[in-house]
Amino acid sequence: MQSFRTELENPIVERDILELERKIHEFKEGKIPEEKFRSLRLARGVYGQRQPGVQMVRIKLPYGKMTLAQWKRIADVSDEFAISNLHLTTRQDVQIHFVSLDRTPELWTLLERDSITIREACGNTVRNVTASDQAGIDPDEPFNVTPYAHGVFEFFLRKPVCQDMGRKFKIAFSSSEKDTALTFMHDLGAIPRVREVNGEIKRGFKVMVGGGLGAQPFLAVTTHEFLEEDLLVPYIEAVLRVFDRHGERASRHKARIKFLIQKIGIDAFNELVNAEQISLTYQRYKINTSGFENPSLPTYTLPEGKTEIKNPLNFEIWKKTNVFPQKQAGYFVAYVRVLNGNISSESSRRLIEKLGSVIADDVRITINQGLQFRFVKAEHLEYIYSVLEQEGLASAGFGSVADITACPGTDTCNLGISNSTGISKVLSEVIEEEYPEFLYNKDIAIKISGCMNSCGQHGMASIGFHGSSLKAKGQVLPALQVLIGGGVMGSGNGSIADKVIKVPSKRGPDVLRSLLDDYKSNRRDGETYLQYTHRAGEKYFYDLLKPHASLETLLAEDYIDWGEKEKYATAIGVGECAGVMIDLVGTLILEAEEKLEWGQECIDRKAYADGIYNTYSAFVNSAKALLLQQGVQCNTQVGILKDFDTHFTQQGLYTATNSFKESVLKMNEADPSEEFATSYLQQAKDFVAYAKQYREQAVLVEKEAV
Repeated sequence: MQSFRTELENPIVERDILELERKIHEFKEGKIPEEKFRSLRLARGVYGQRQPGVQMVRIKLPYGKMTLAQWKRIADVSDEFAISNLHLTTRQDVQIHFVSLDRTPELWTLLERDSITIREACGNTVRNVTASDQAGIDPDEPFNVTPYAHGVFEFFLRKPVCQDMGRKFKIAFSSSEKDTALTFMHDLGAIPRVREVNGEIKRGFKVMVGGGLGAQPFLAVTTHEFLEEDLLVPYIEAVLRVFDRHGERASRHKARIKFLIQKIGIDAFNELVNAEQISLTYQRYKINTSGFENPSLPTYTLPEGKTEIKNPLNFEIWKKTNVFPQKQAGYFVAYVRVLNGNISSESSRRLIEKLGSVIADDVRITINQGLQFRFVKAEHLEYIYSVLEQEGLASAGFGSVADITACPGTDTCNLGISNSTGISKVLSEVIEEEYPEFLYNKDIAIKISGCMNSCGQHGMASIGFHGSSLKAKGQVLPALQVLIGGGVMGSGNGSIADKVIKVPSKRGPDVLRSLLDDYKSNRRDGETYLQYTHRAGEKYFYDLLKPHASLETLLAEDYIDWGEKEKYATAIGVGECAGVMIDLVGTLILEAEEKLEWGQECIDRKAYADGIYNTYSAFVNSAKALLLQQGVQCNTQVGILKDFDTHFTQQGLYTATNSFKESVLKMNEADPSEEFATSYLQQAKDFVAYAKQYREQAVLVEKEAV
């Protein structure tokens, strides 16, 4: 592995990248355990693939925004380091696949030259902050949430509290009460609201916590109907601190914040959040909203020559389904359907070159894996359509029944059970060819995941599918679990889909036909699909679809998954979406020493709250190491502090304080001042030194015993 030069202006980013390169060297030399290295690379956007020896790199794009230069940079990077494909995700990221681990630092460096990061795109961190793609142009928005989503992204990037949590944490901002960002299914969701206070209009947010999909979906719980804008960031920090300290860590399947709230109740959770108030970085935090209302507009000039459209009728349909007026008079937004979220780097560059003069320098990735062009003039729609038509990206029906969301599934993901992209393509064709009237229907959402973890958001779909398998006649065949009745109800309320029945994958198109035919025949006037499914009930749909589940009439093709030629066989690897548990004693103490260094650096630059939190983490890591040395299994951070008192302080093995837990948690009772931060750091240094000495003695005793 040869080193490279970063040549970046930001020293923090440069150090990050050089650290990744150094850690890769150490991992290759056997100096870092695989589990520890996996945790580190995940927090830097480098994710293992189903295919051995290559990585997926997730590029973090707050609220899905790309400038044209950033889009081109990503396309160029995909050409050089990956397979010339950009995969748009439901979290408004871009993923590129089949990347060599050794080249990820160089890849990251090139991205950062256009201010693009991969930091904390995976792992047990605050993931990409998403937002409604209409933020800033939505006629119904009380104000533009874009600067708030950006401010939250910036504030928590590299924040000590969220570098190694029990699980990932997802935040979403909707632009209005329509809740197009699906806040109800996030760890924390925010919907903008305004309120008159003493004759003055105040901005704020409805805030919800504890939502999530996955194998056990939960709807978020409202904690504030109106939280003032300057209190939002401090509140999120307090929530993260509670999650970090009290969240489950032994069982990753129970480690999301939704399970913590379910376990202790929302009232107890709120009390813990309030108890964090004194020690927060800021009591109030003003987000800078300037510069977000004046987009970089194009020249609005067309290239010479006549615009030619192959299918004028399709153009008219496209205008009705993919183009909408903005709140800014005279401007329109144009949407692009991208099949399975996959767009080539070549197409990307051609779109940038040909459309740069007629769209704003602000392209958004949508949560249904499409693209959005802003500030378009009506007279340029025909030209834009002609360019999209040439690239095979002019499909009508954006956001309609035909615009199906699907995760990569077994194409690249370790957790994929059956193919999701192949069935997505087939179902889209069924709608376009057999049910063209549904191209205008934005009420029904079809979403597909390759497994139960709901990366394709099947858990809140009107009609959802997730990958599974069935056994018949001594053989295994690919299957789809069918879910019905999820959807958005507005204002932070939603409906979780019911699991109805499991069918062979190849019968997915027939399932869809049965459901659409049934709806057309039996719905009442004005009845939405969500209302209809709730009225009909789960049992009704089970009976309707039961014939498709029969295993008595299987054909040879039923044993072959969509897009495959060979007979199906389950091949599920170890997933990395949640990060990993690191329980190695020596590694934990090394991490504690690293936290002390970071704590000192924070204090030196007067970031006292961050310095204190790094110091707190050093206490926890060292205590956990010693408990594991004694064979004591560890779970929550607060549990580690309590167990240390039980097994060390109360046994006379540690005598520096009468209560280790109370001593460490003084960080919650003190204002984050320089005096306290410095004193607290020194206590931690003494404790880490004690932990190292204790471990060395224990290792020596073990060697002598052998």
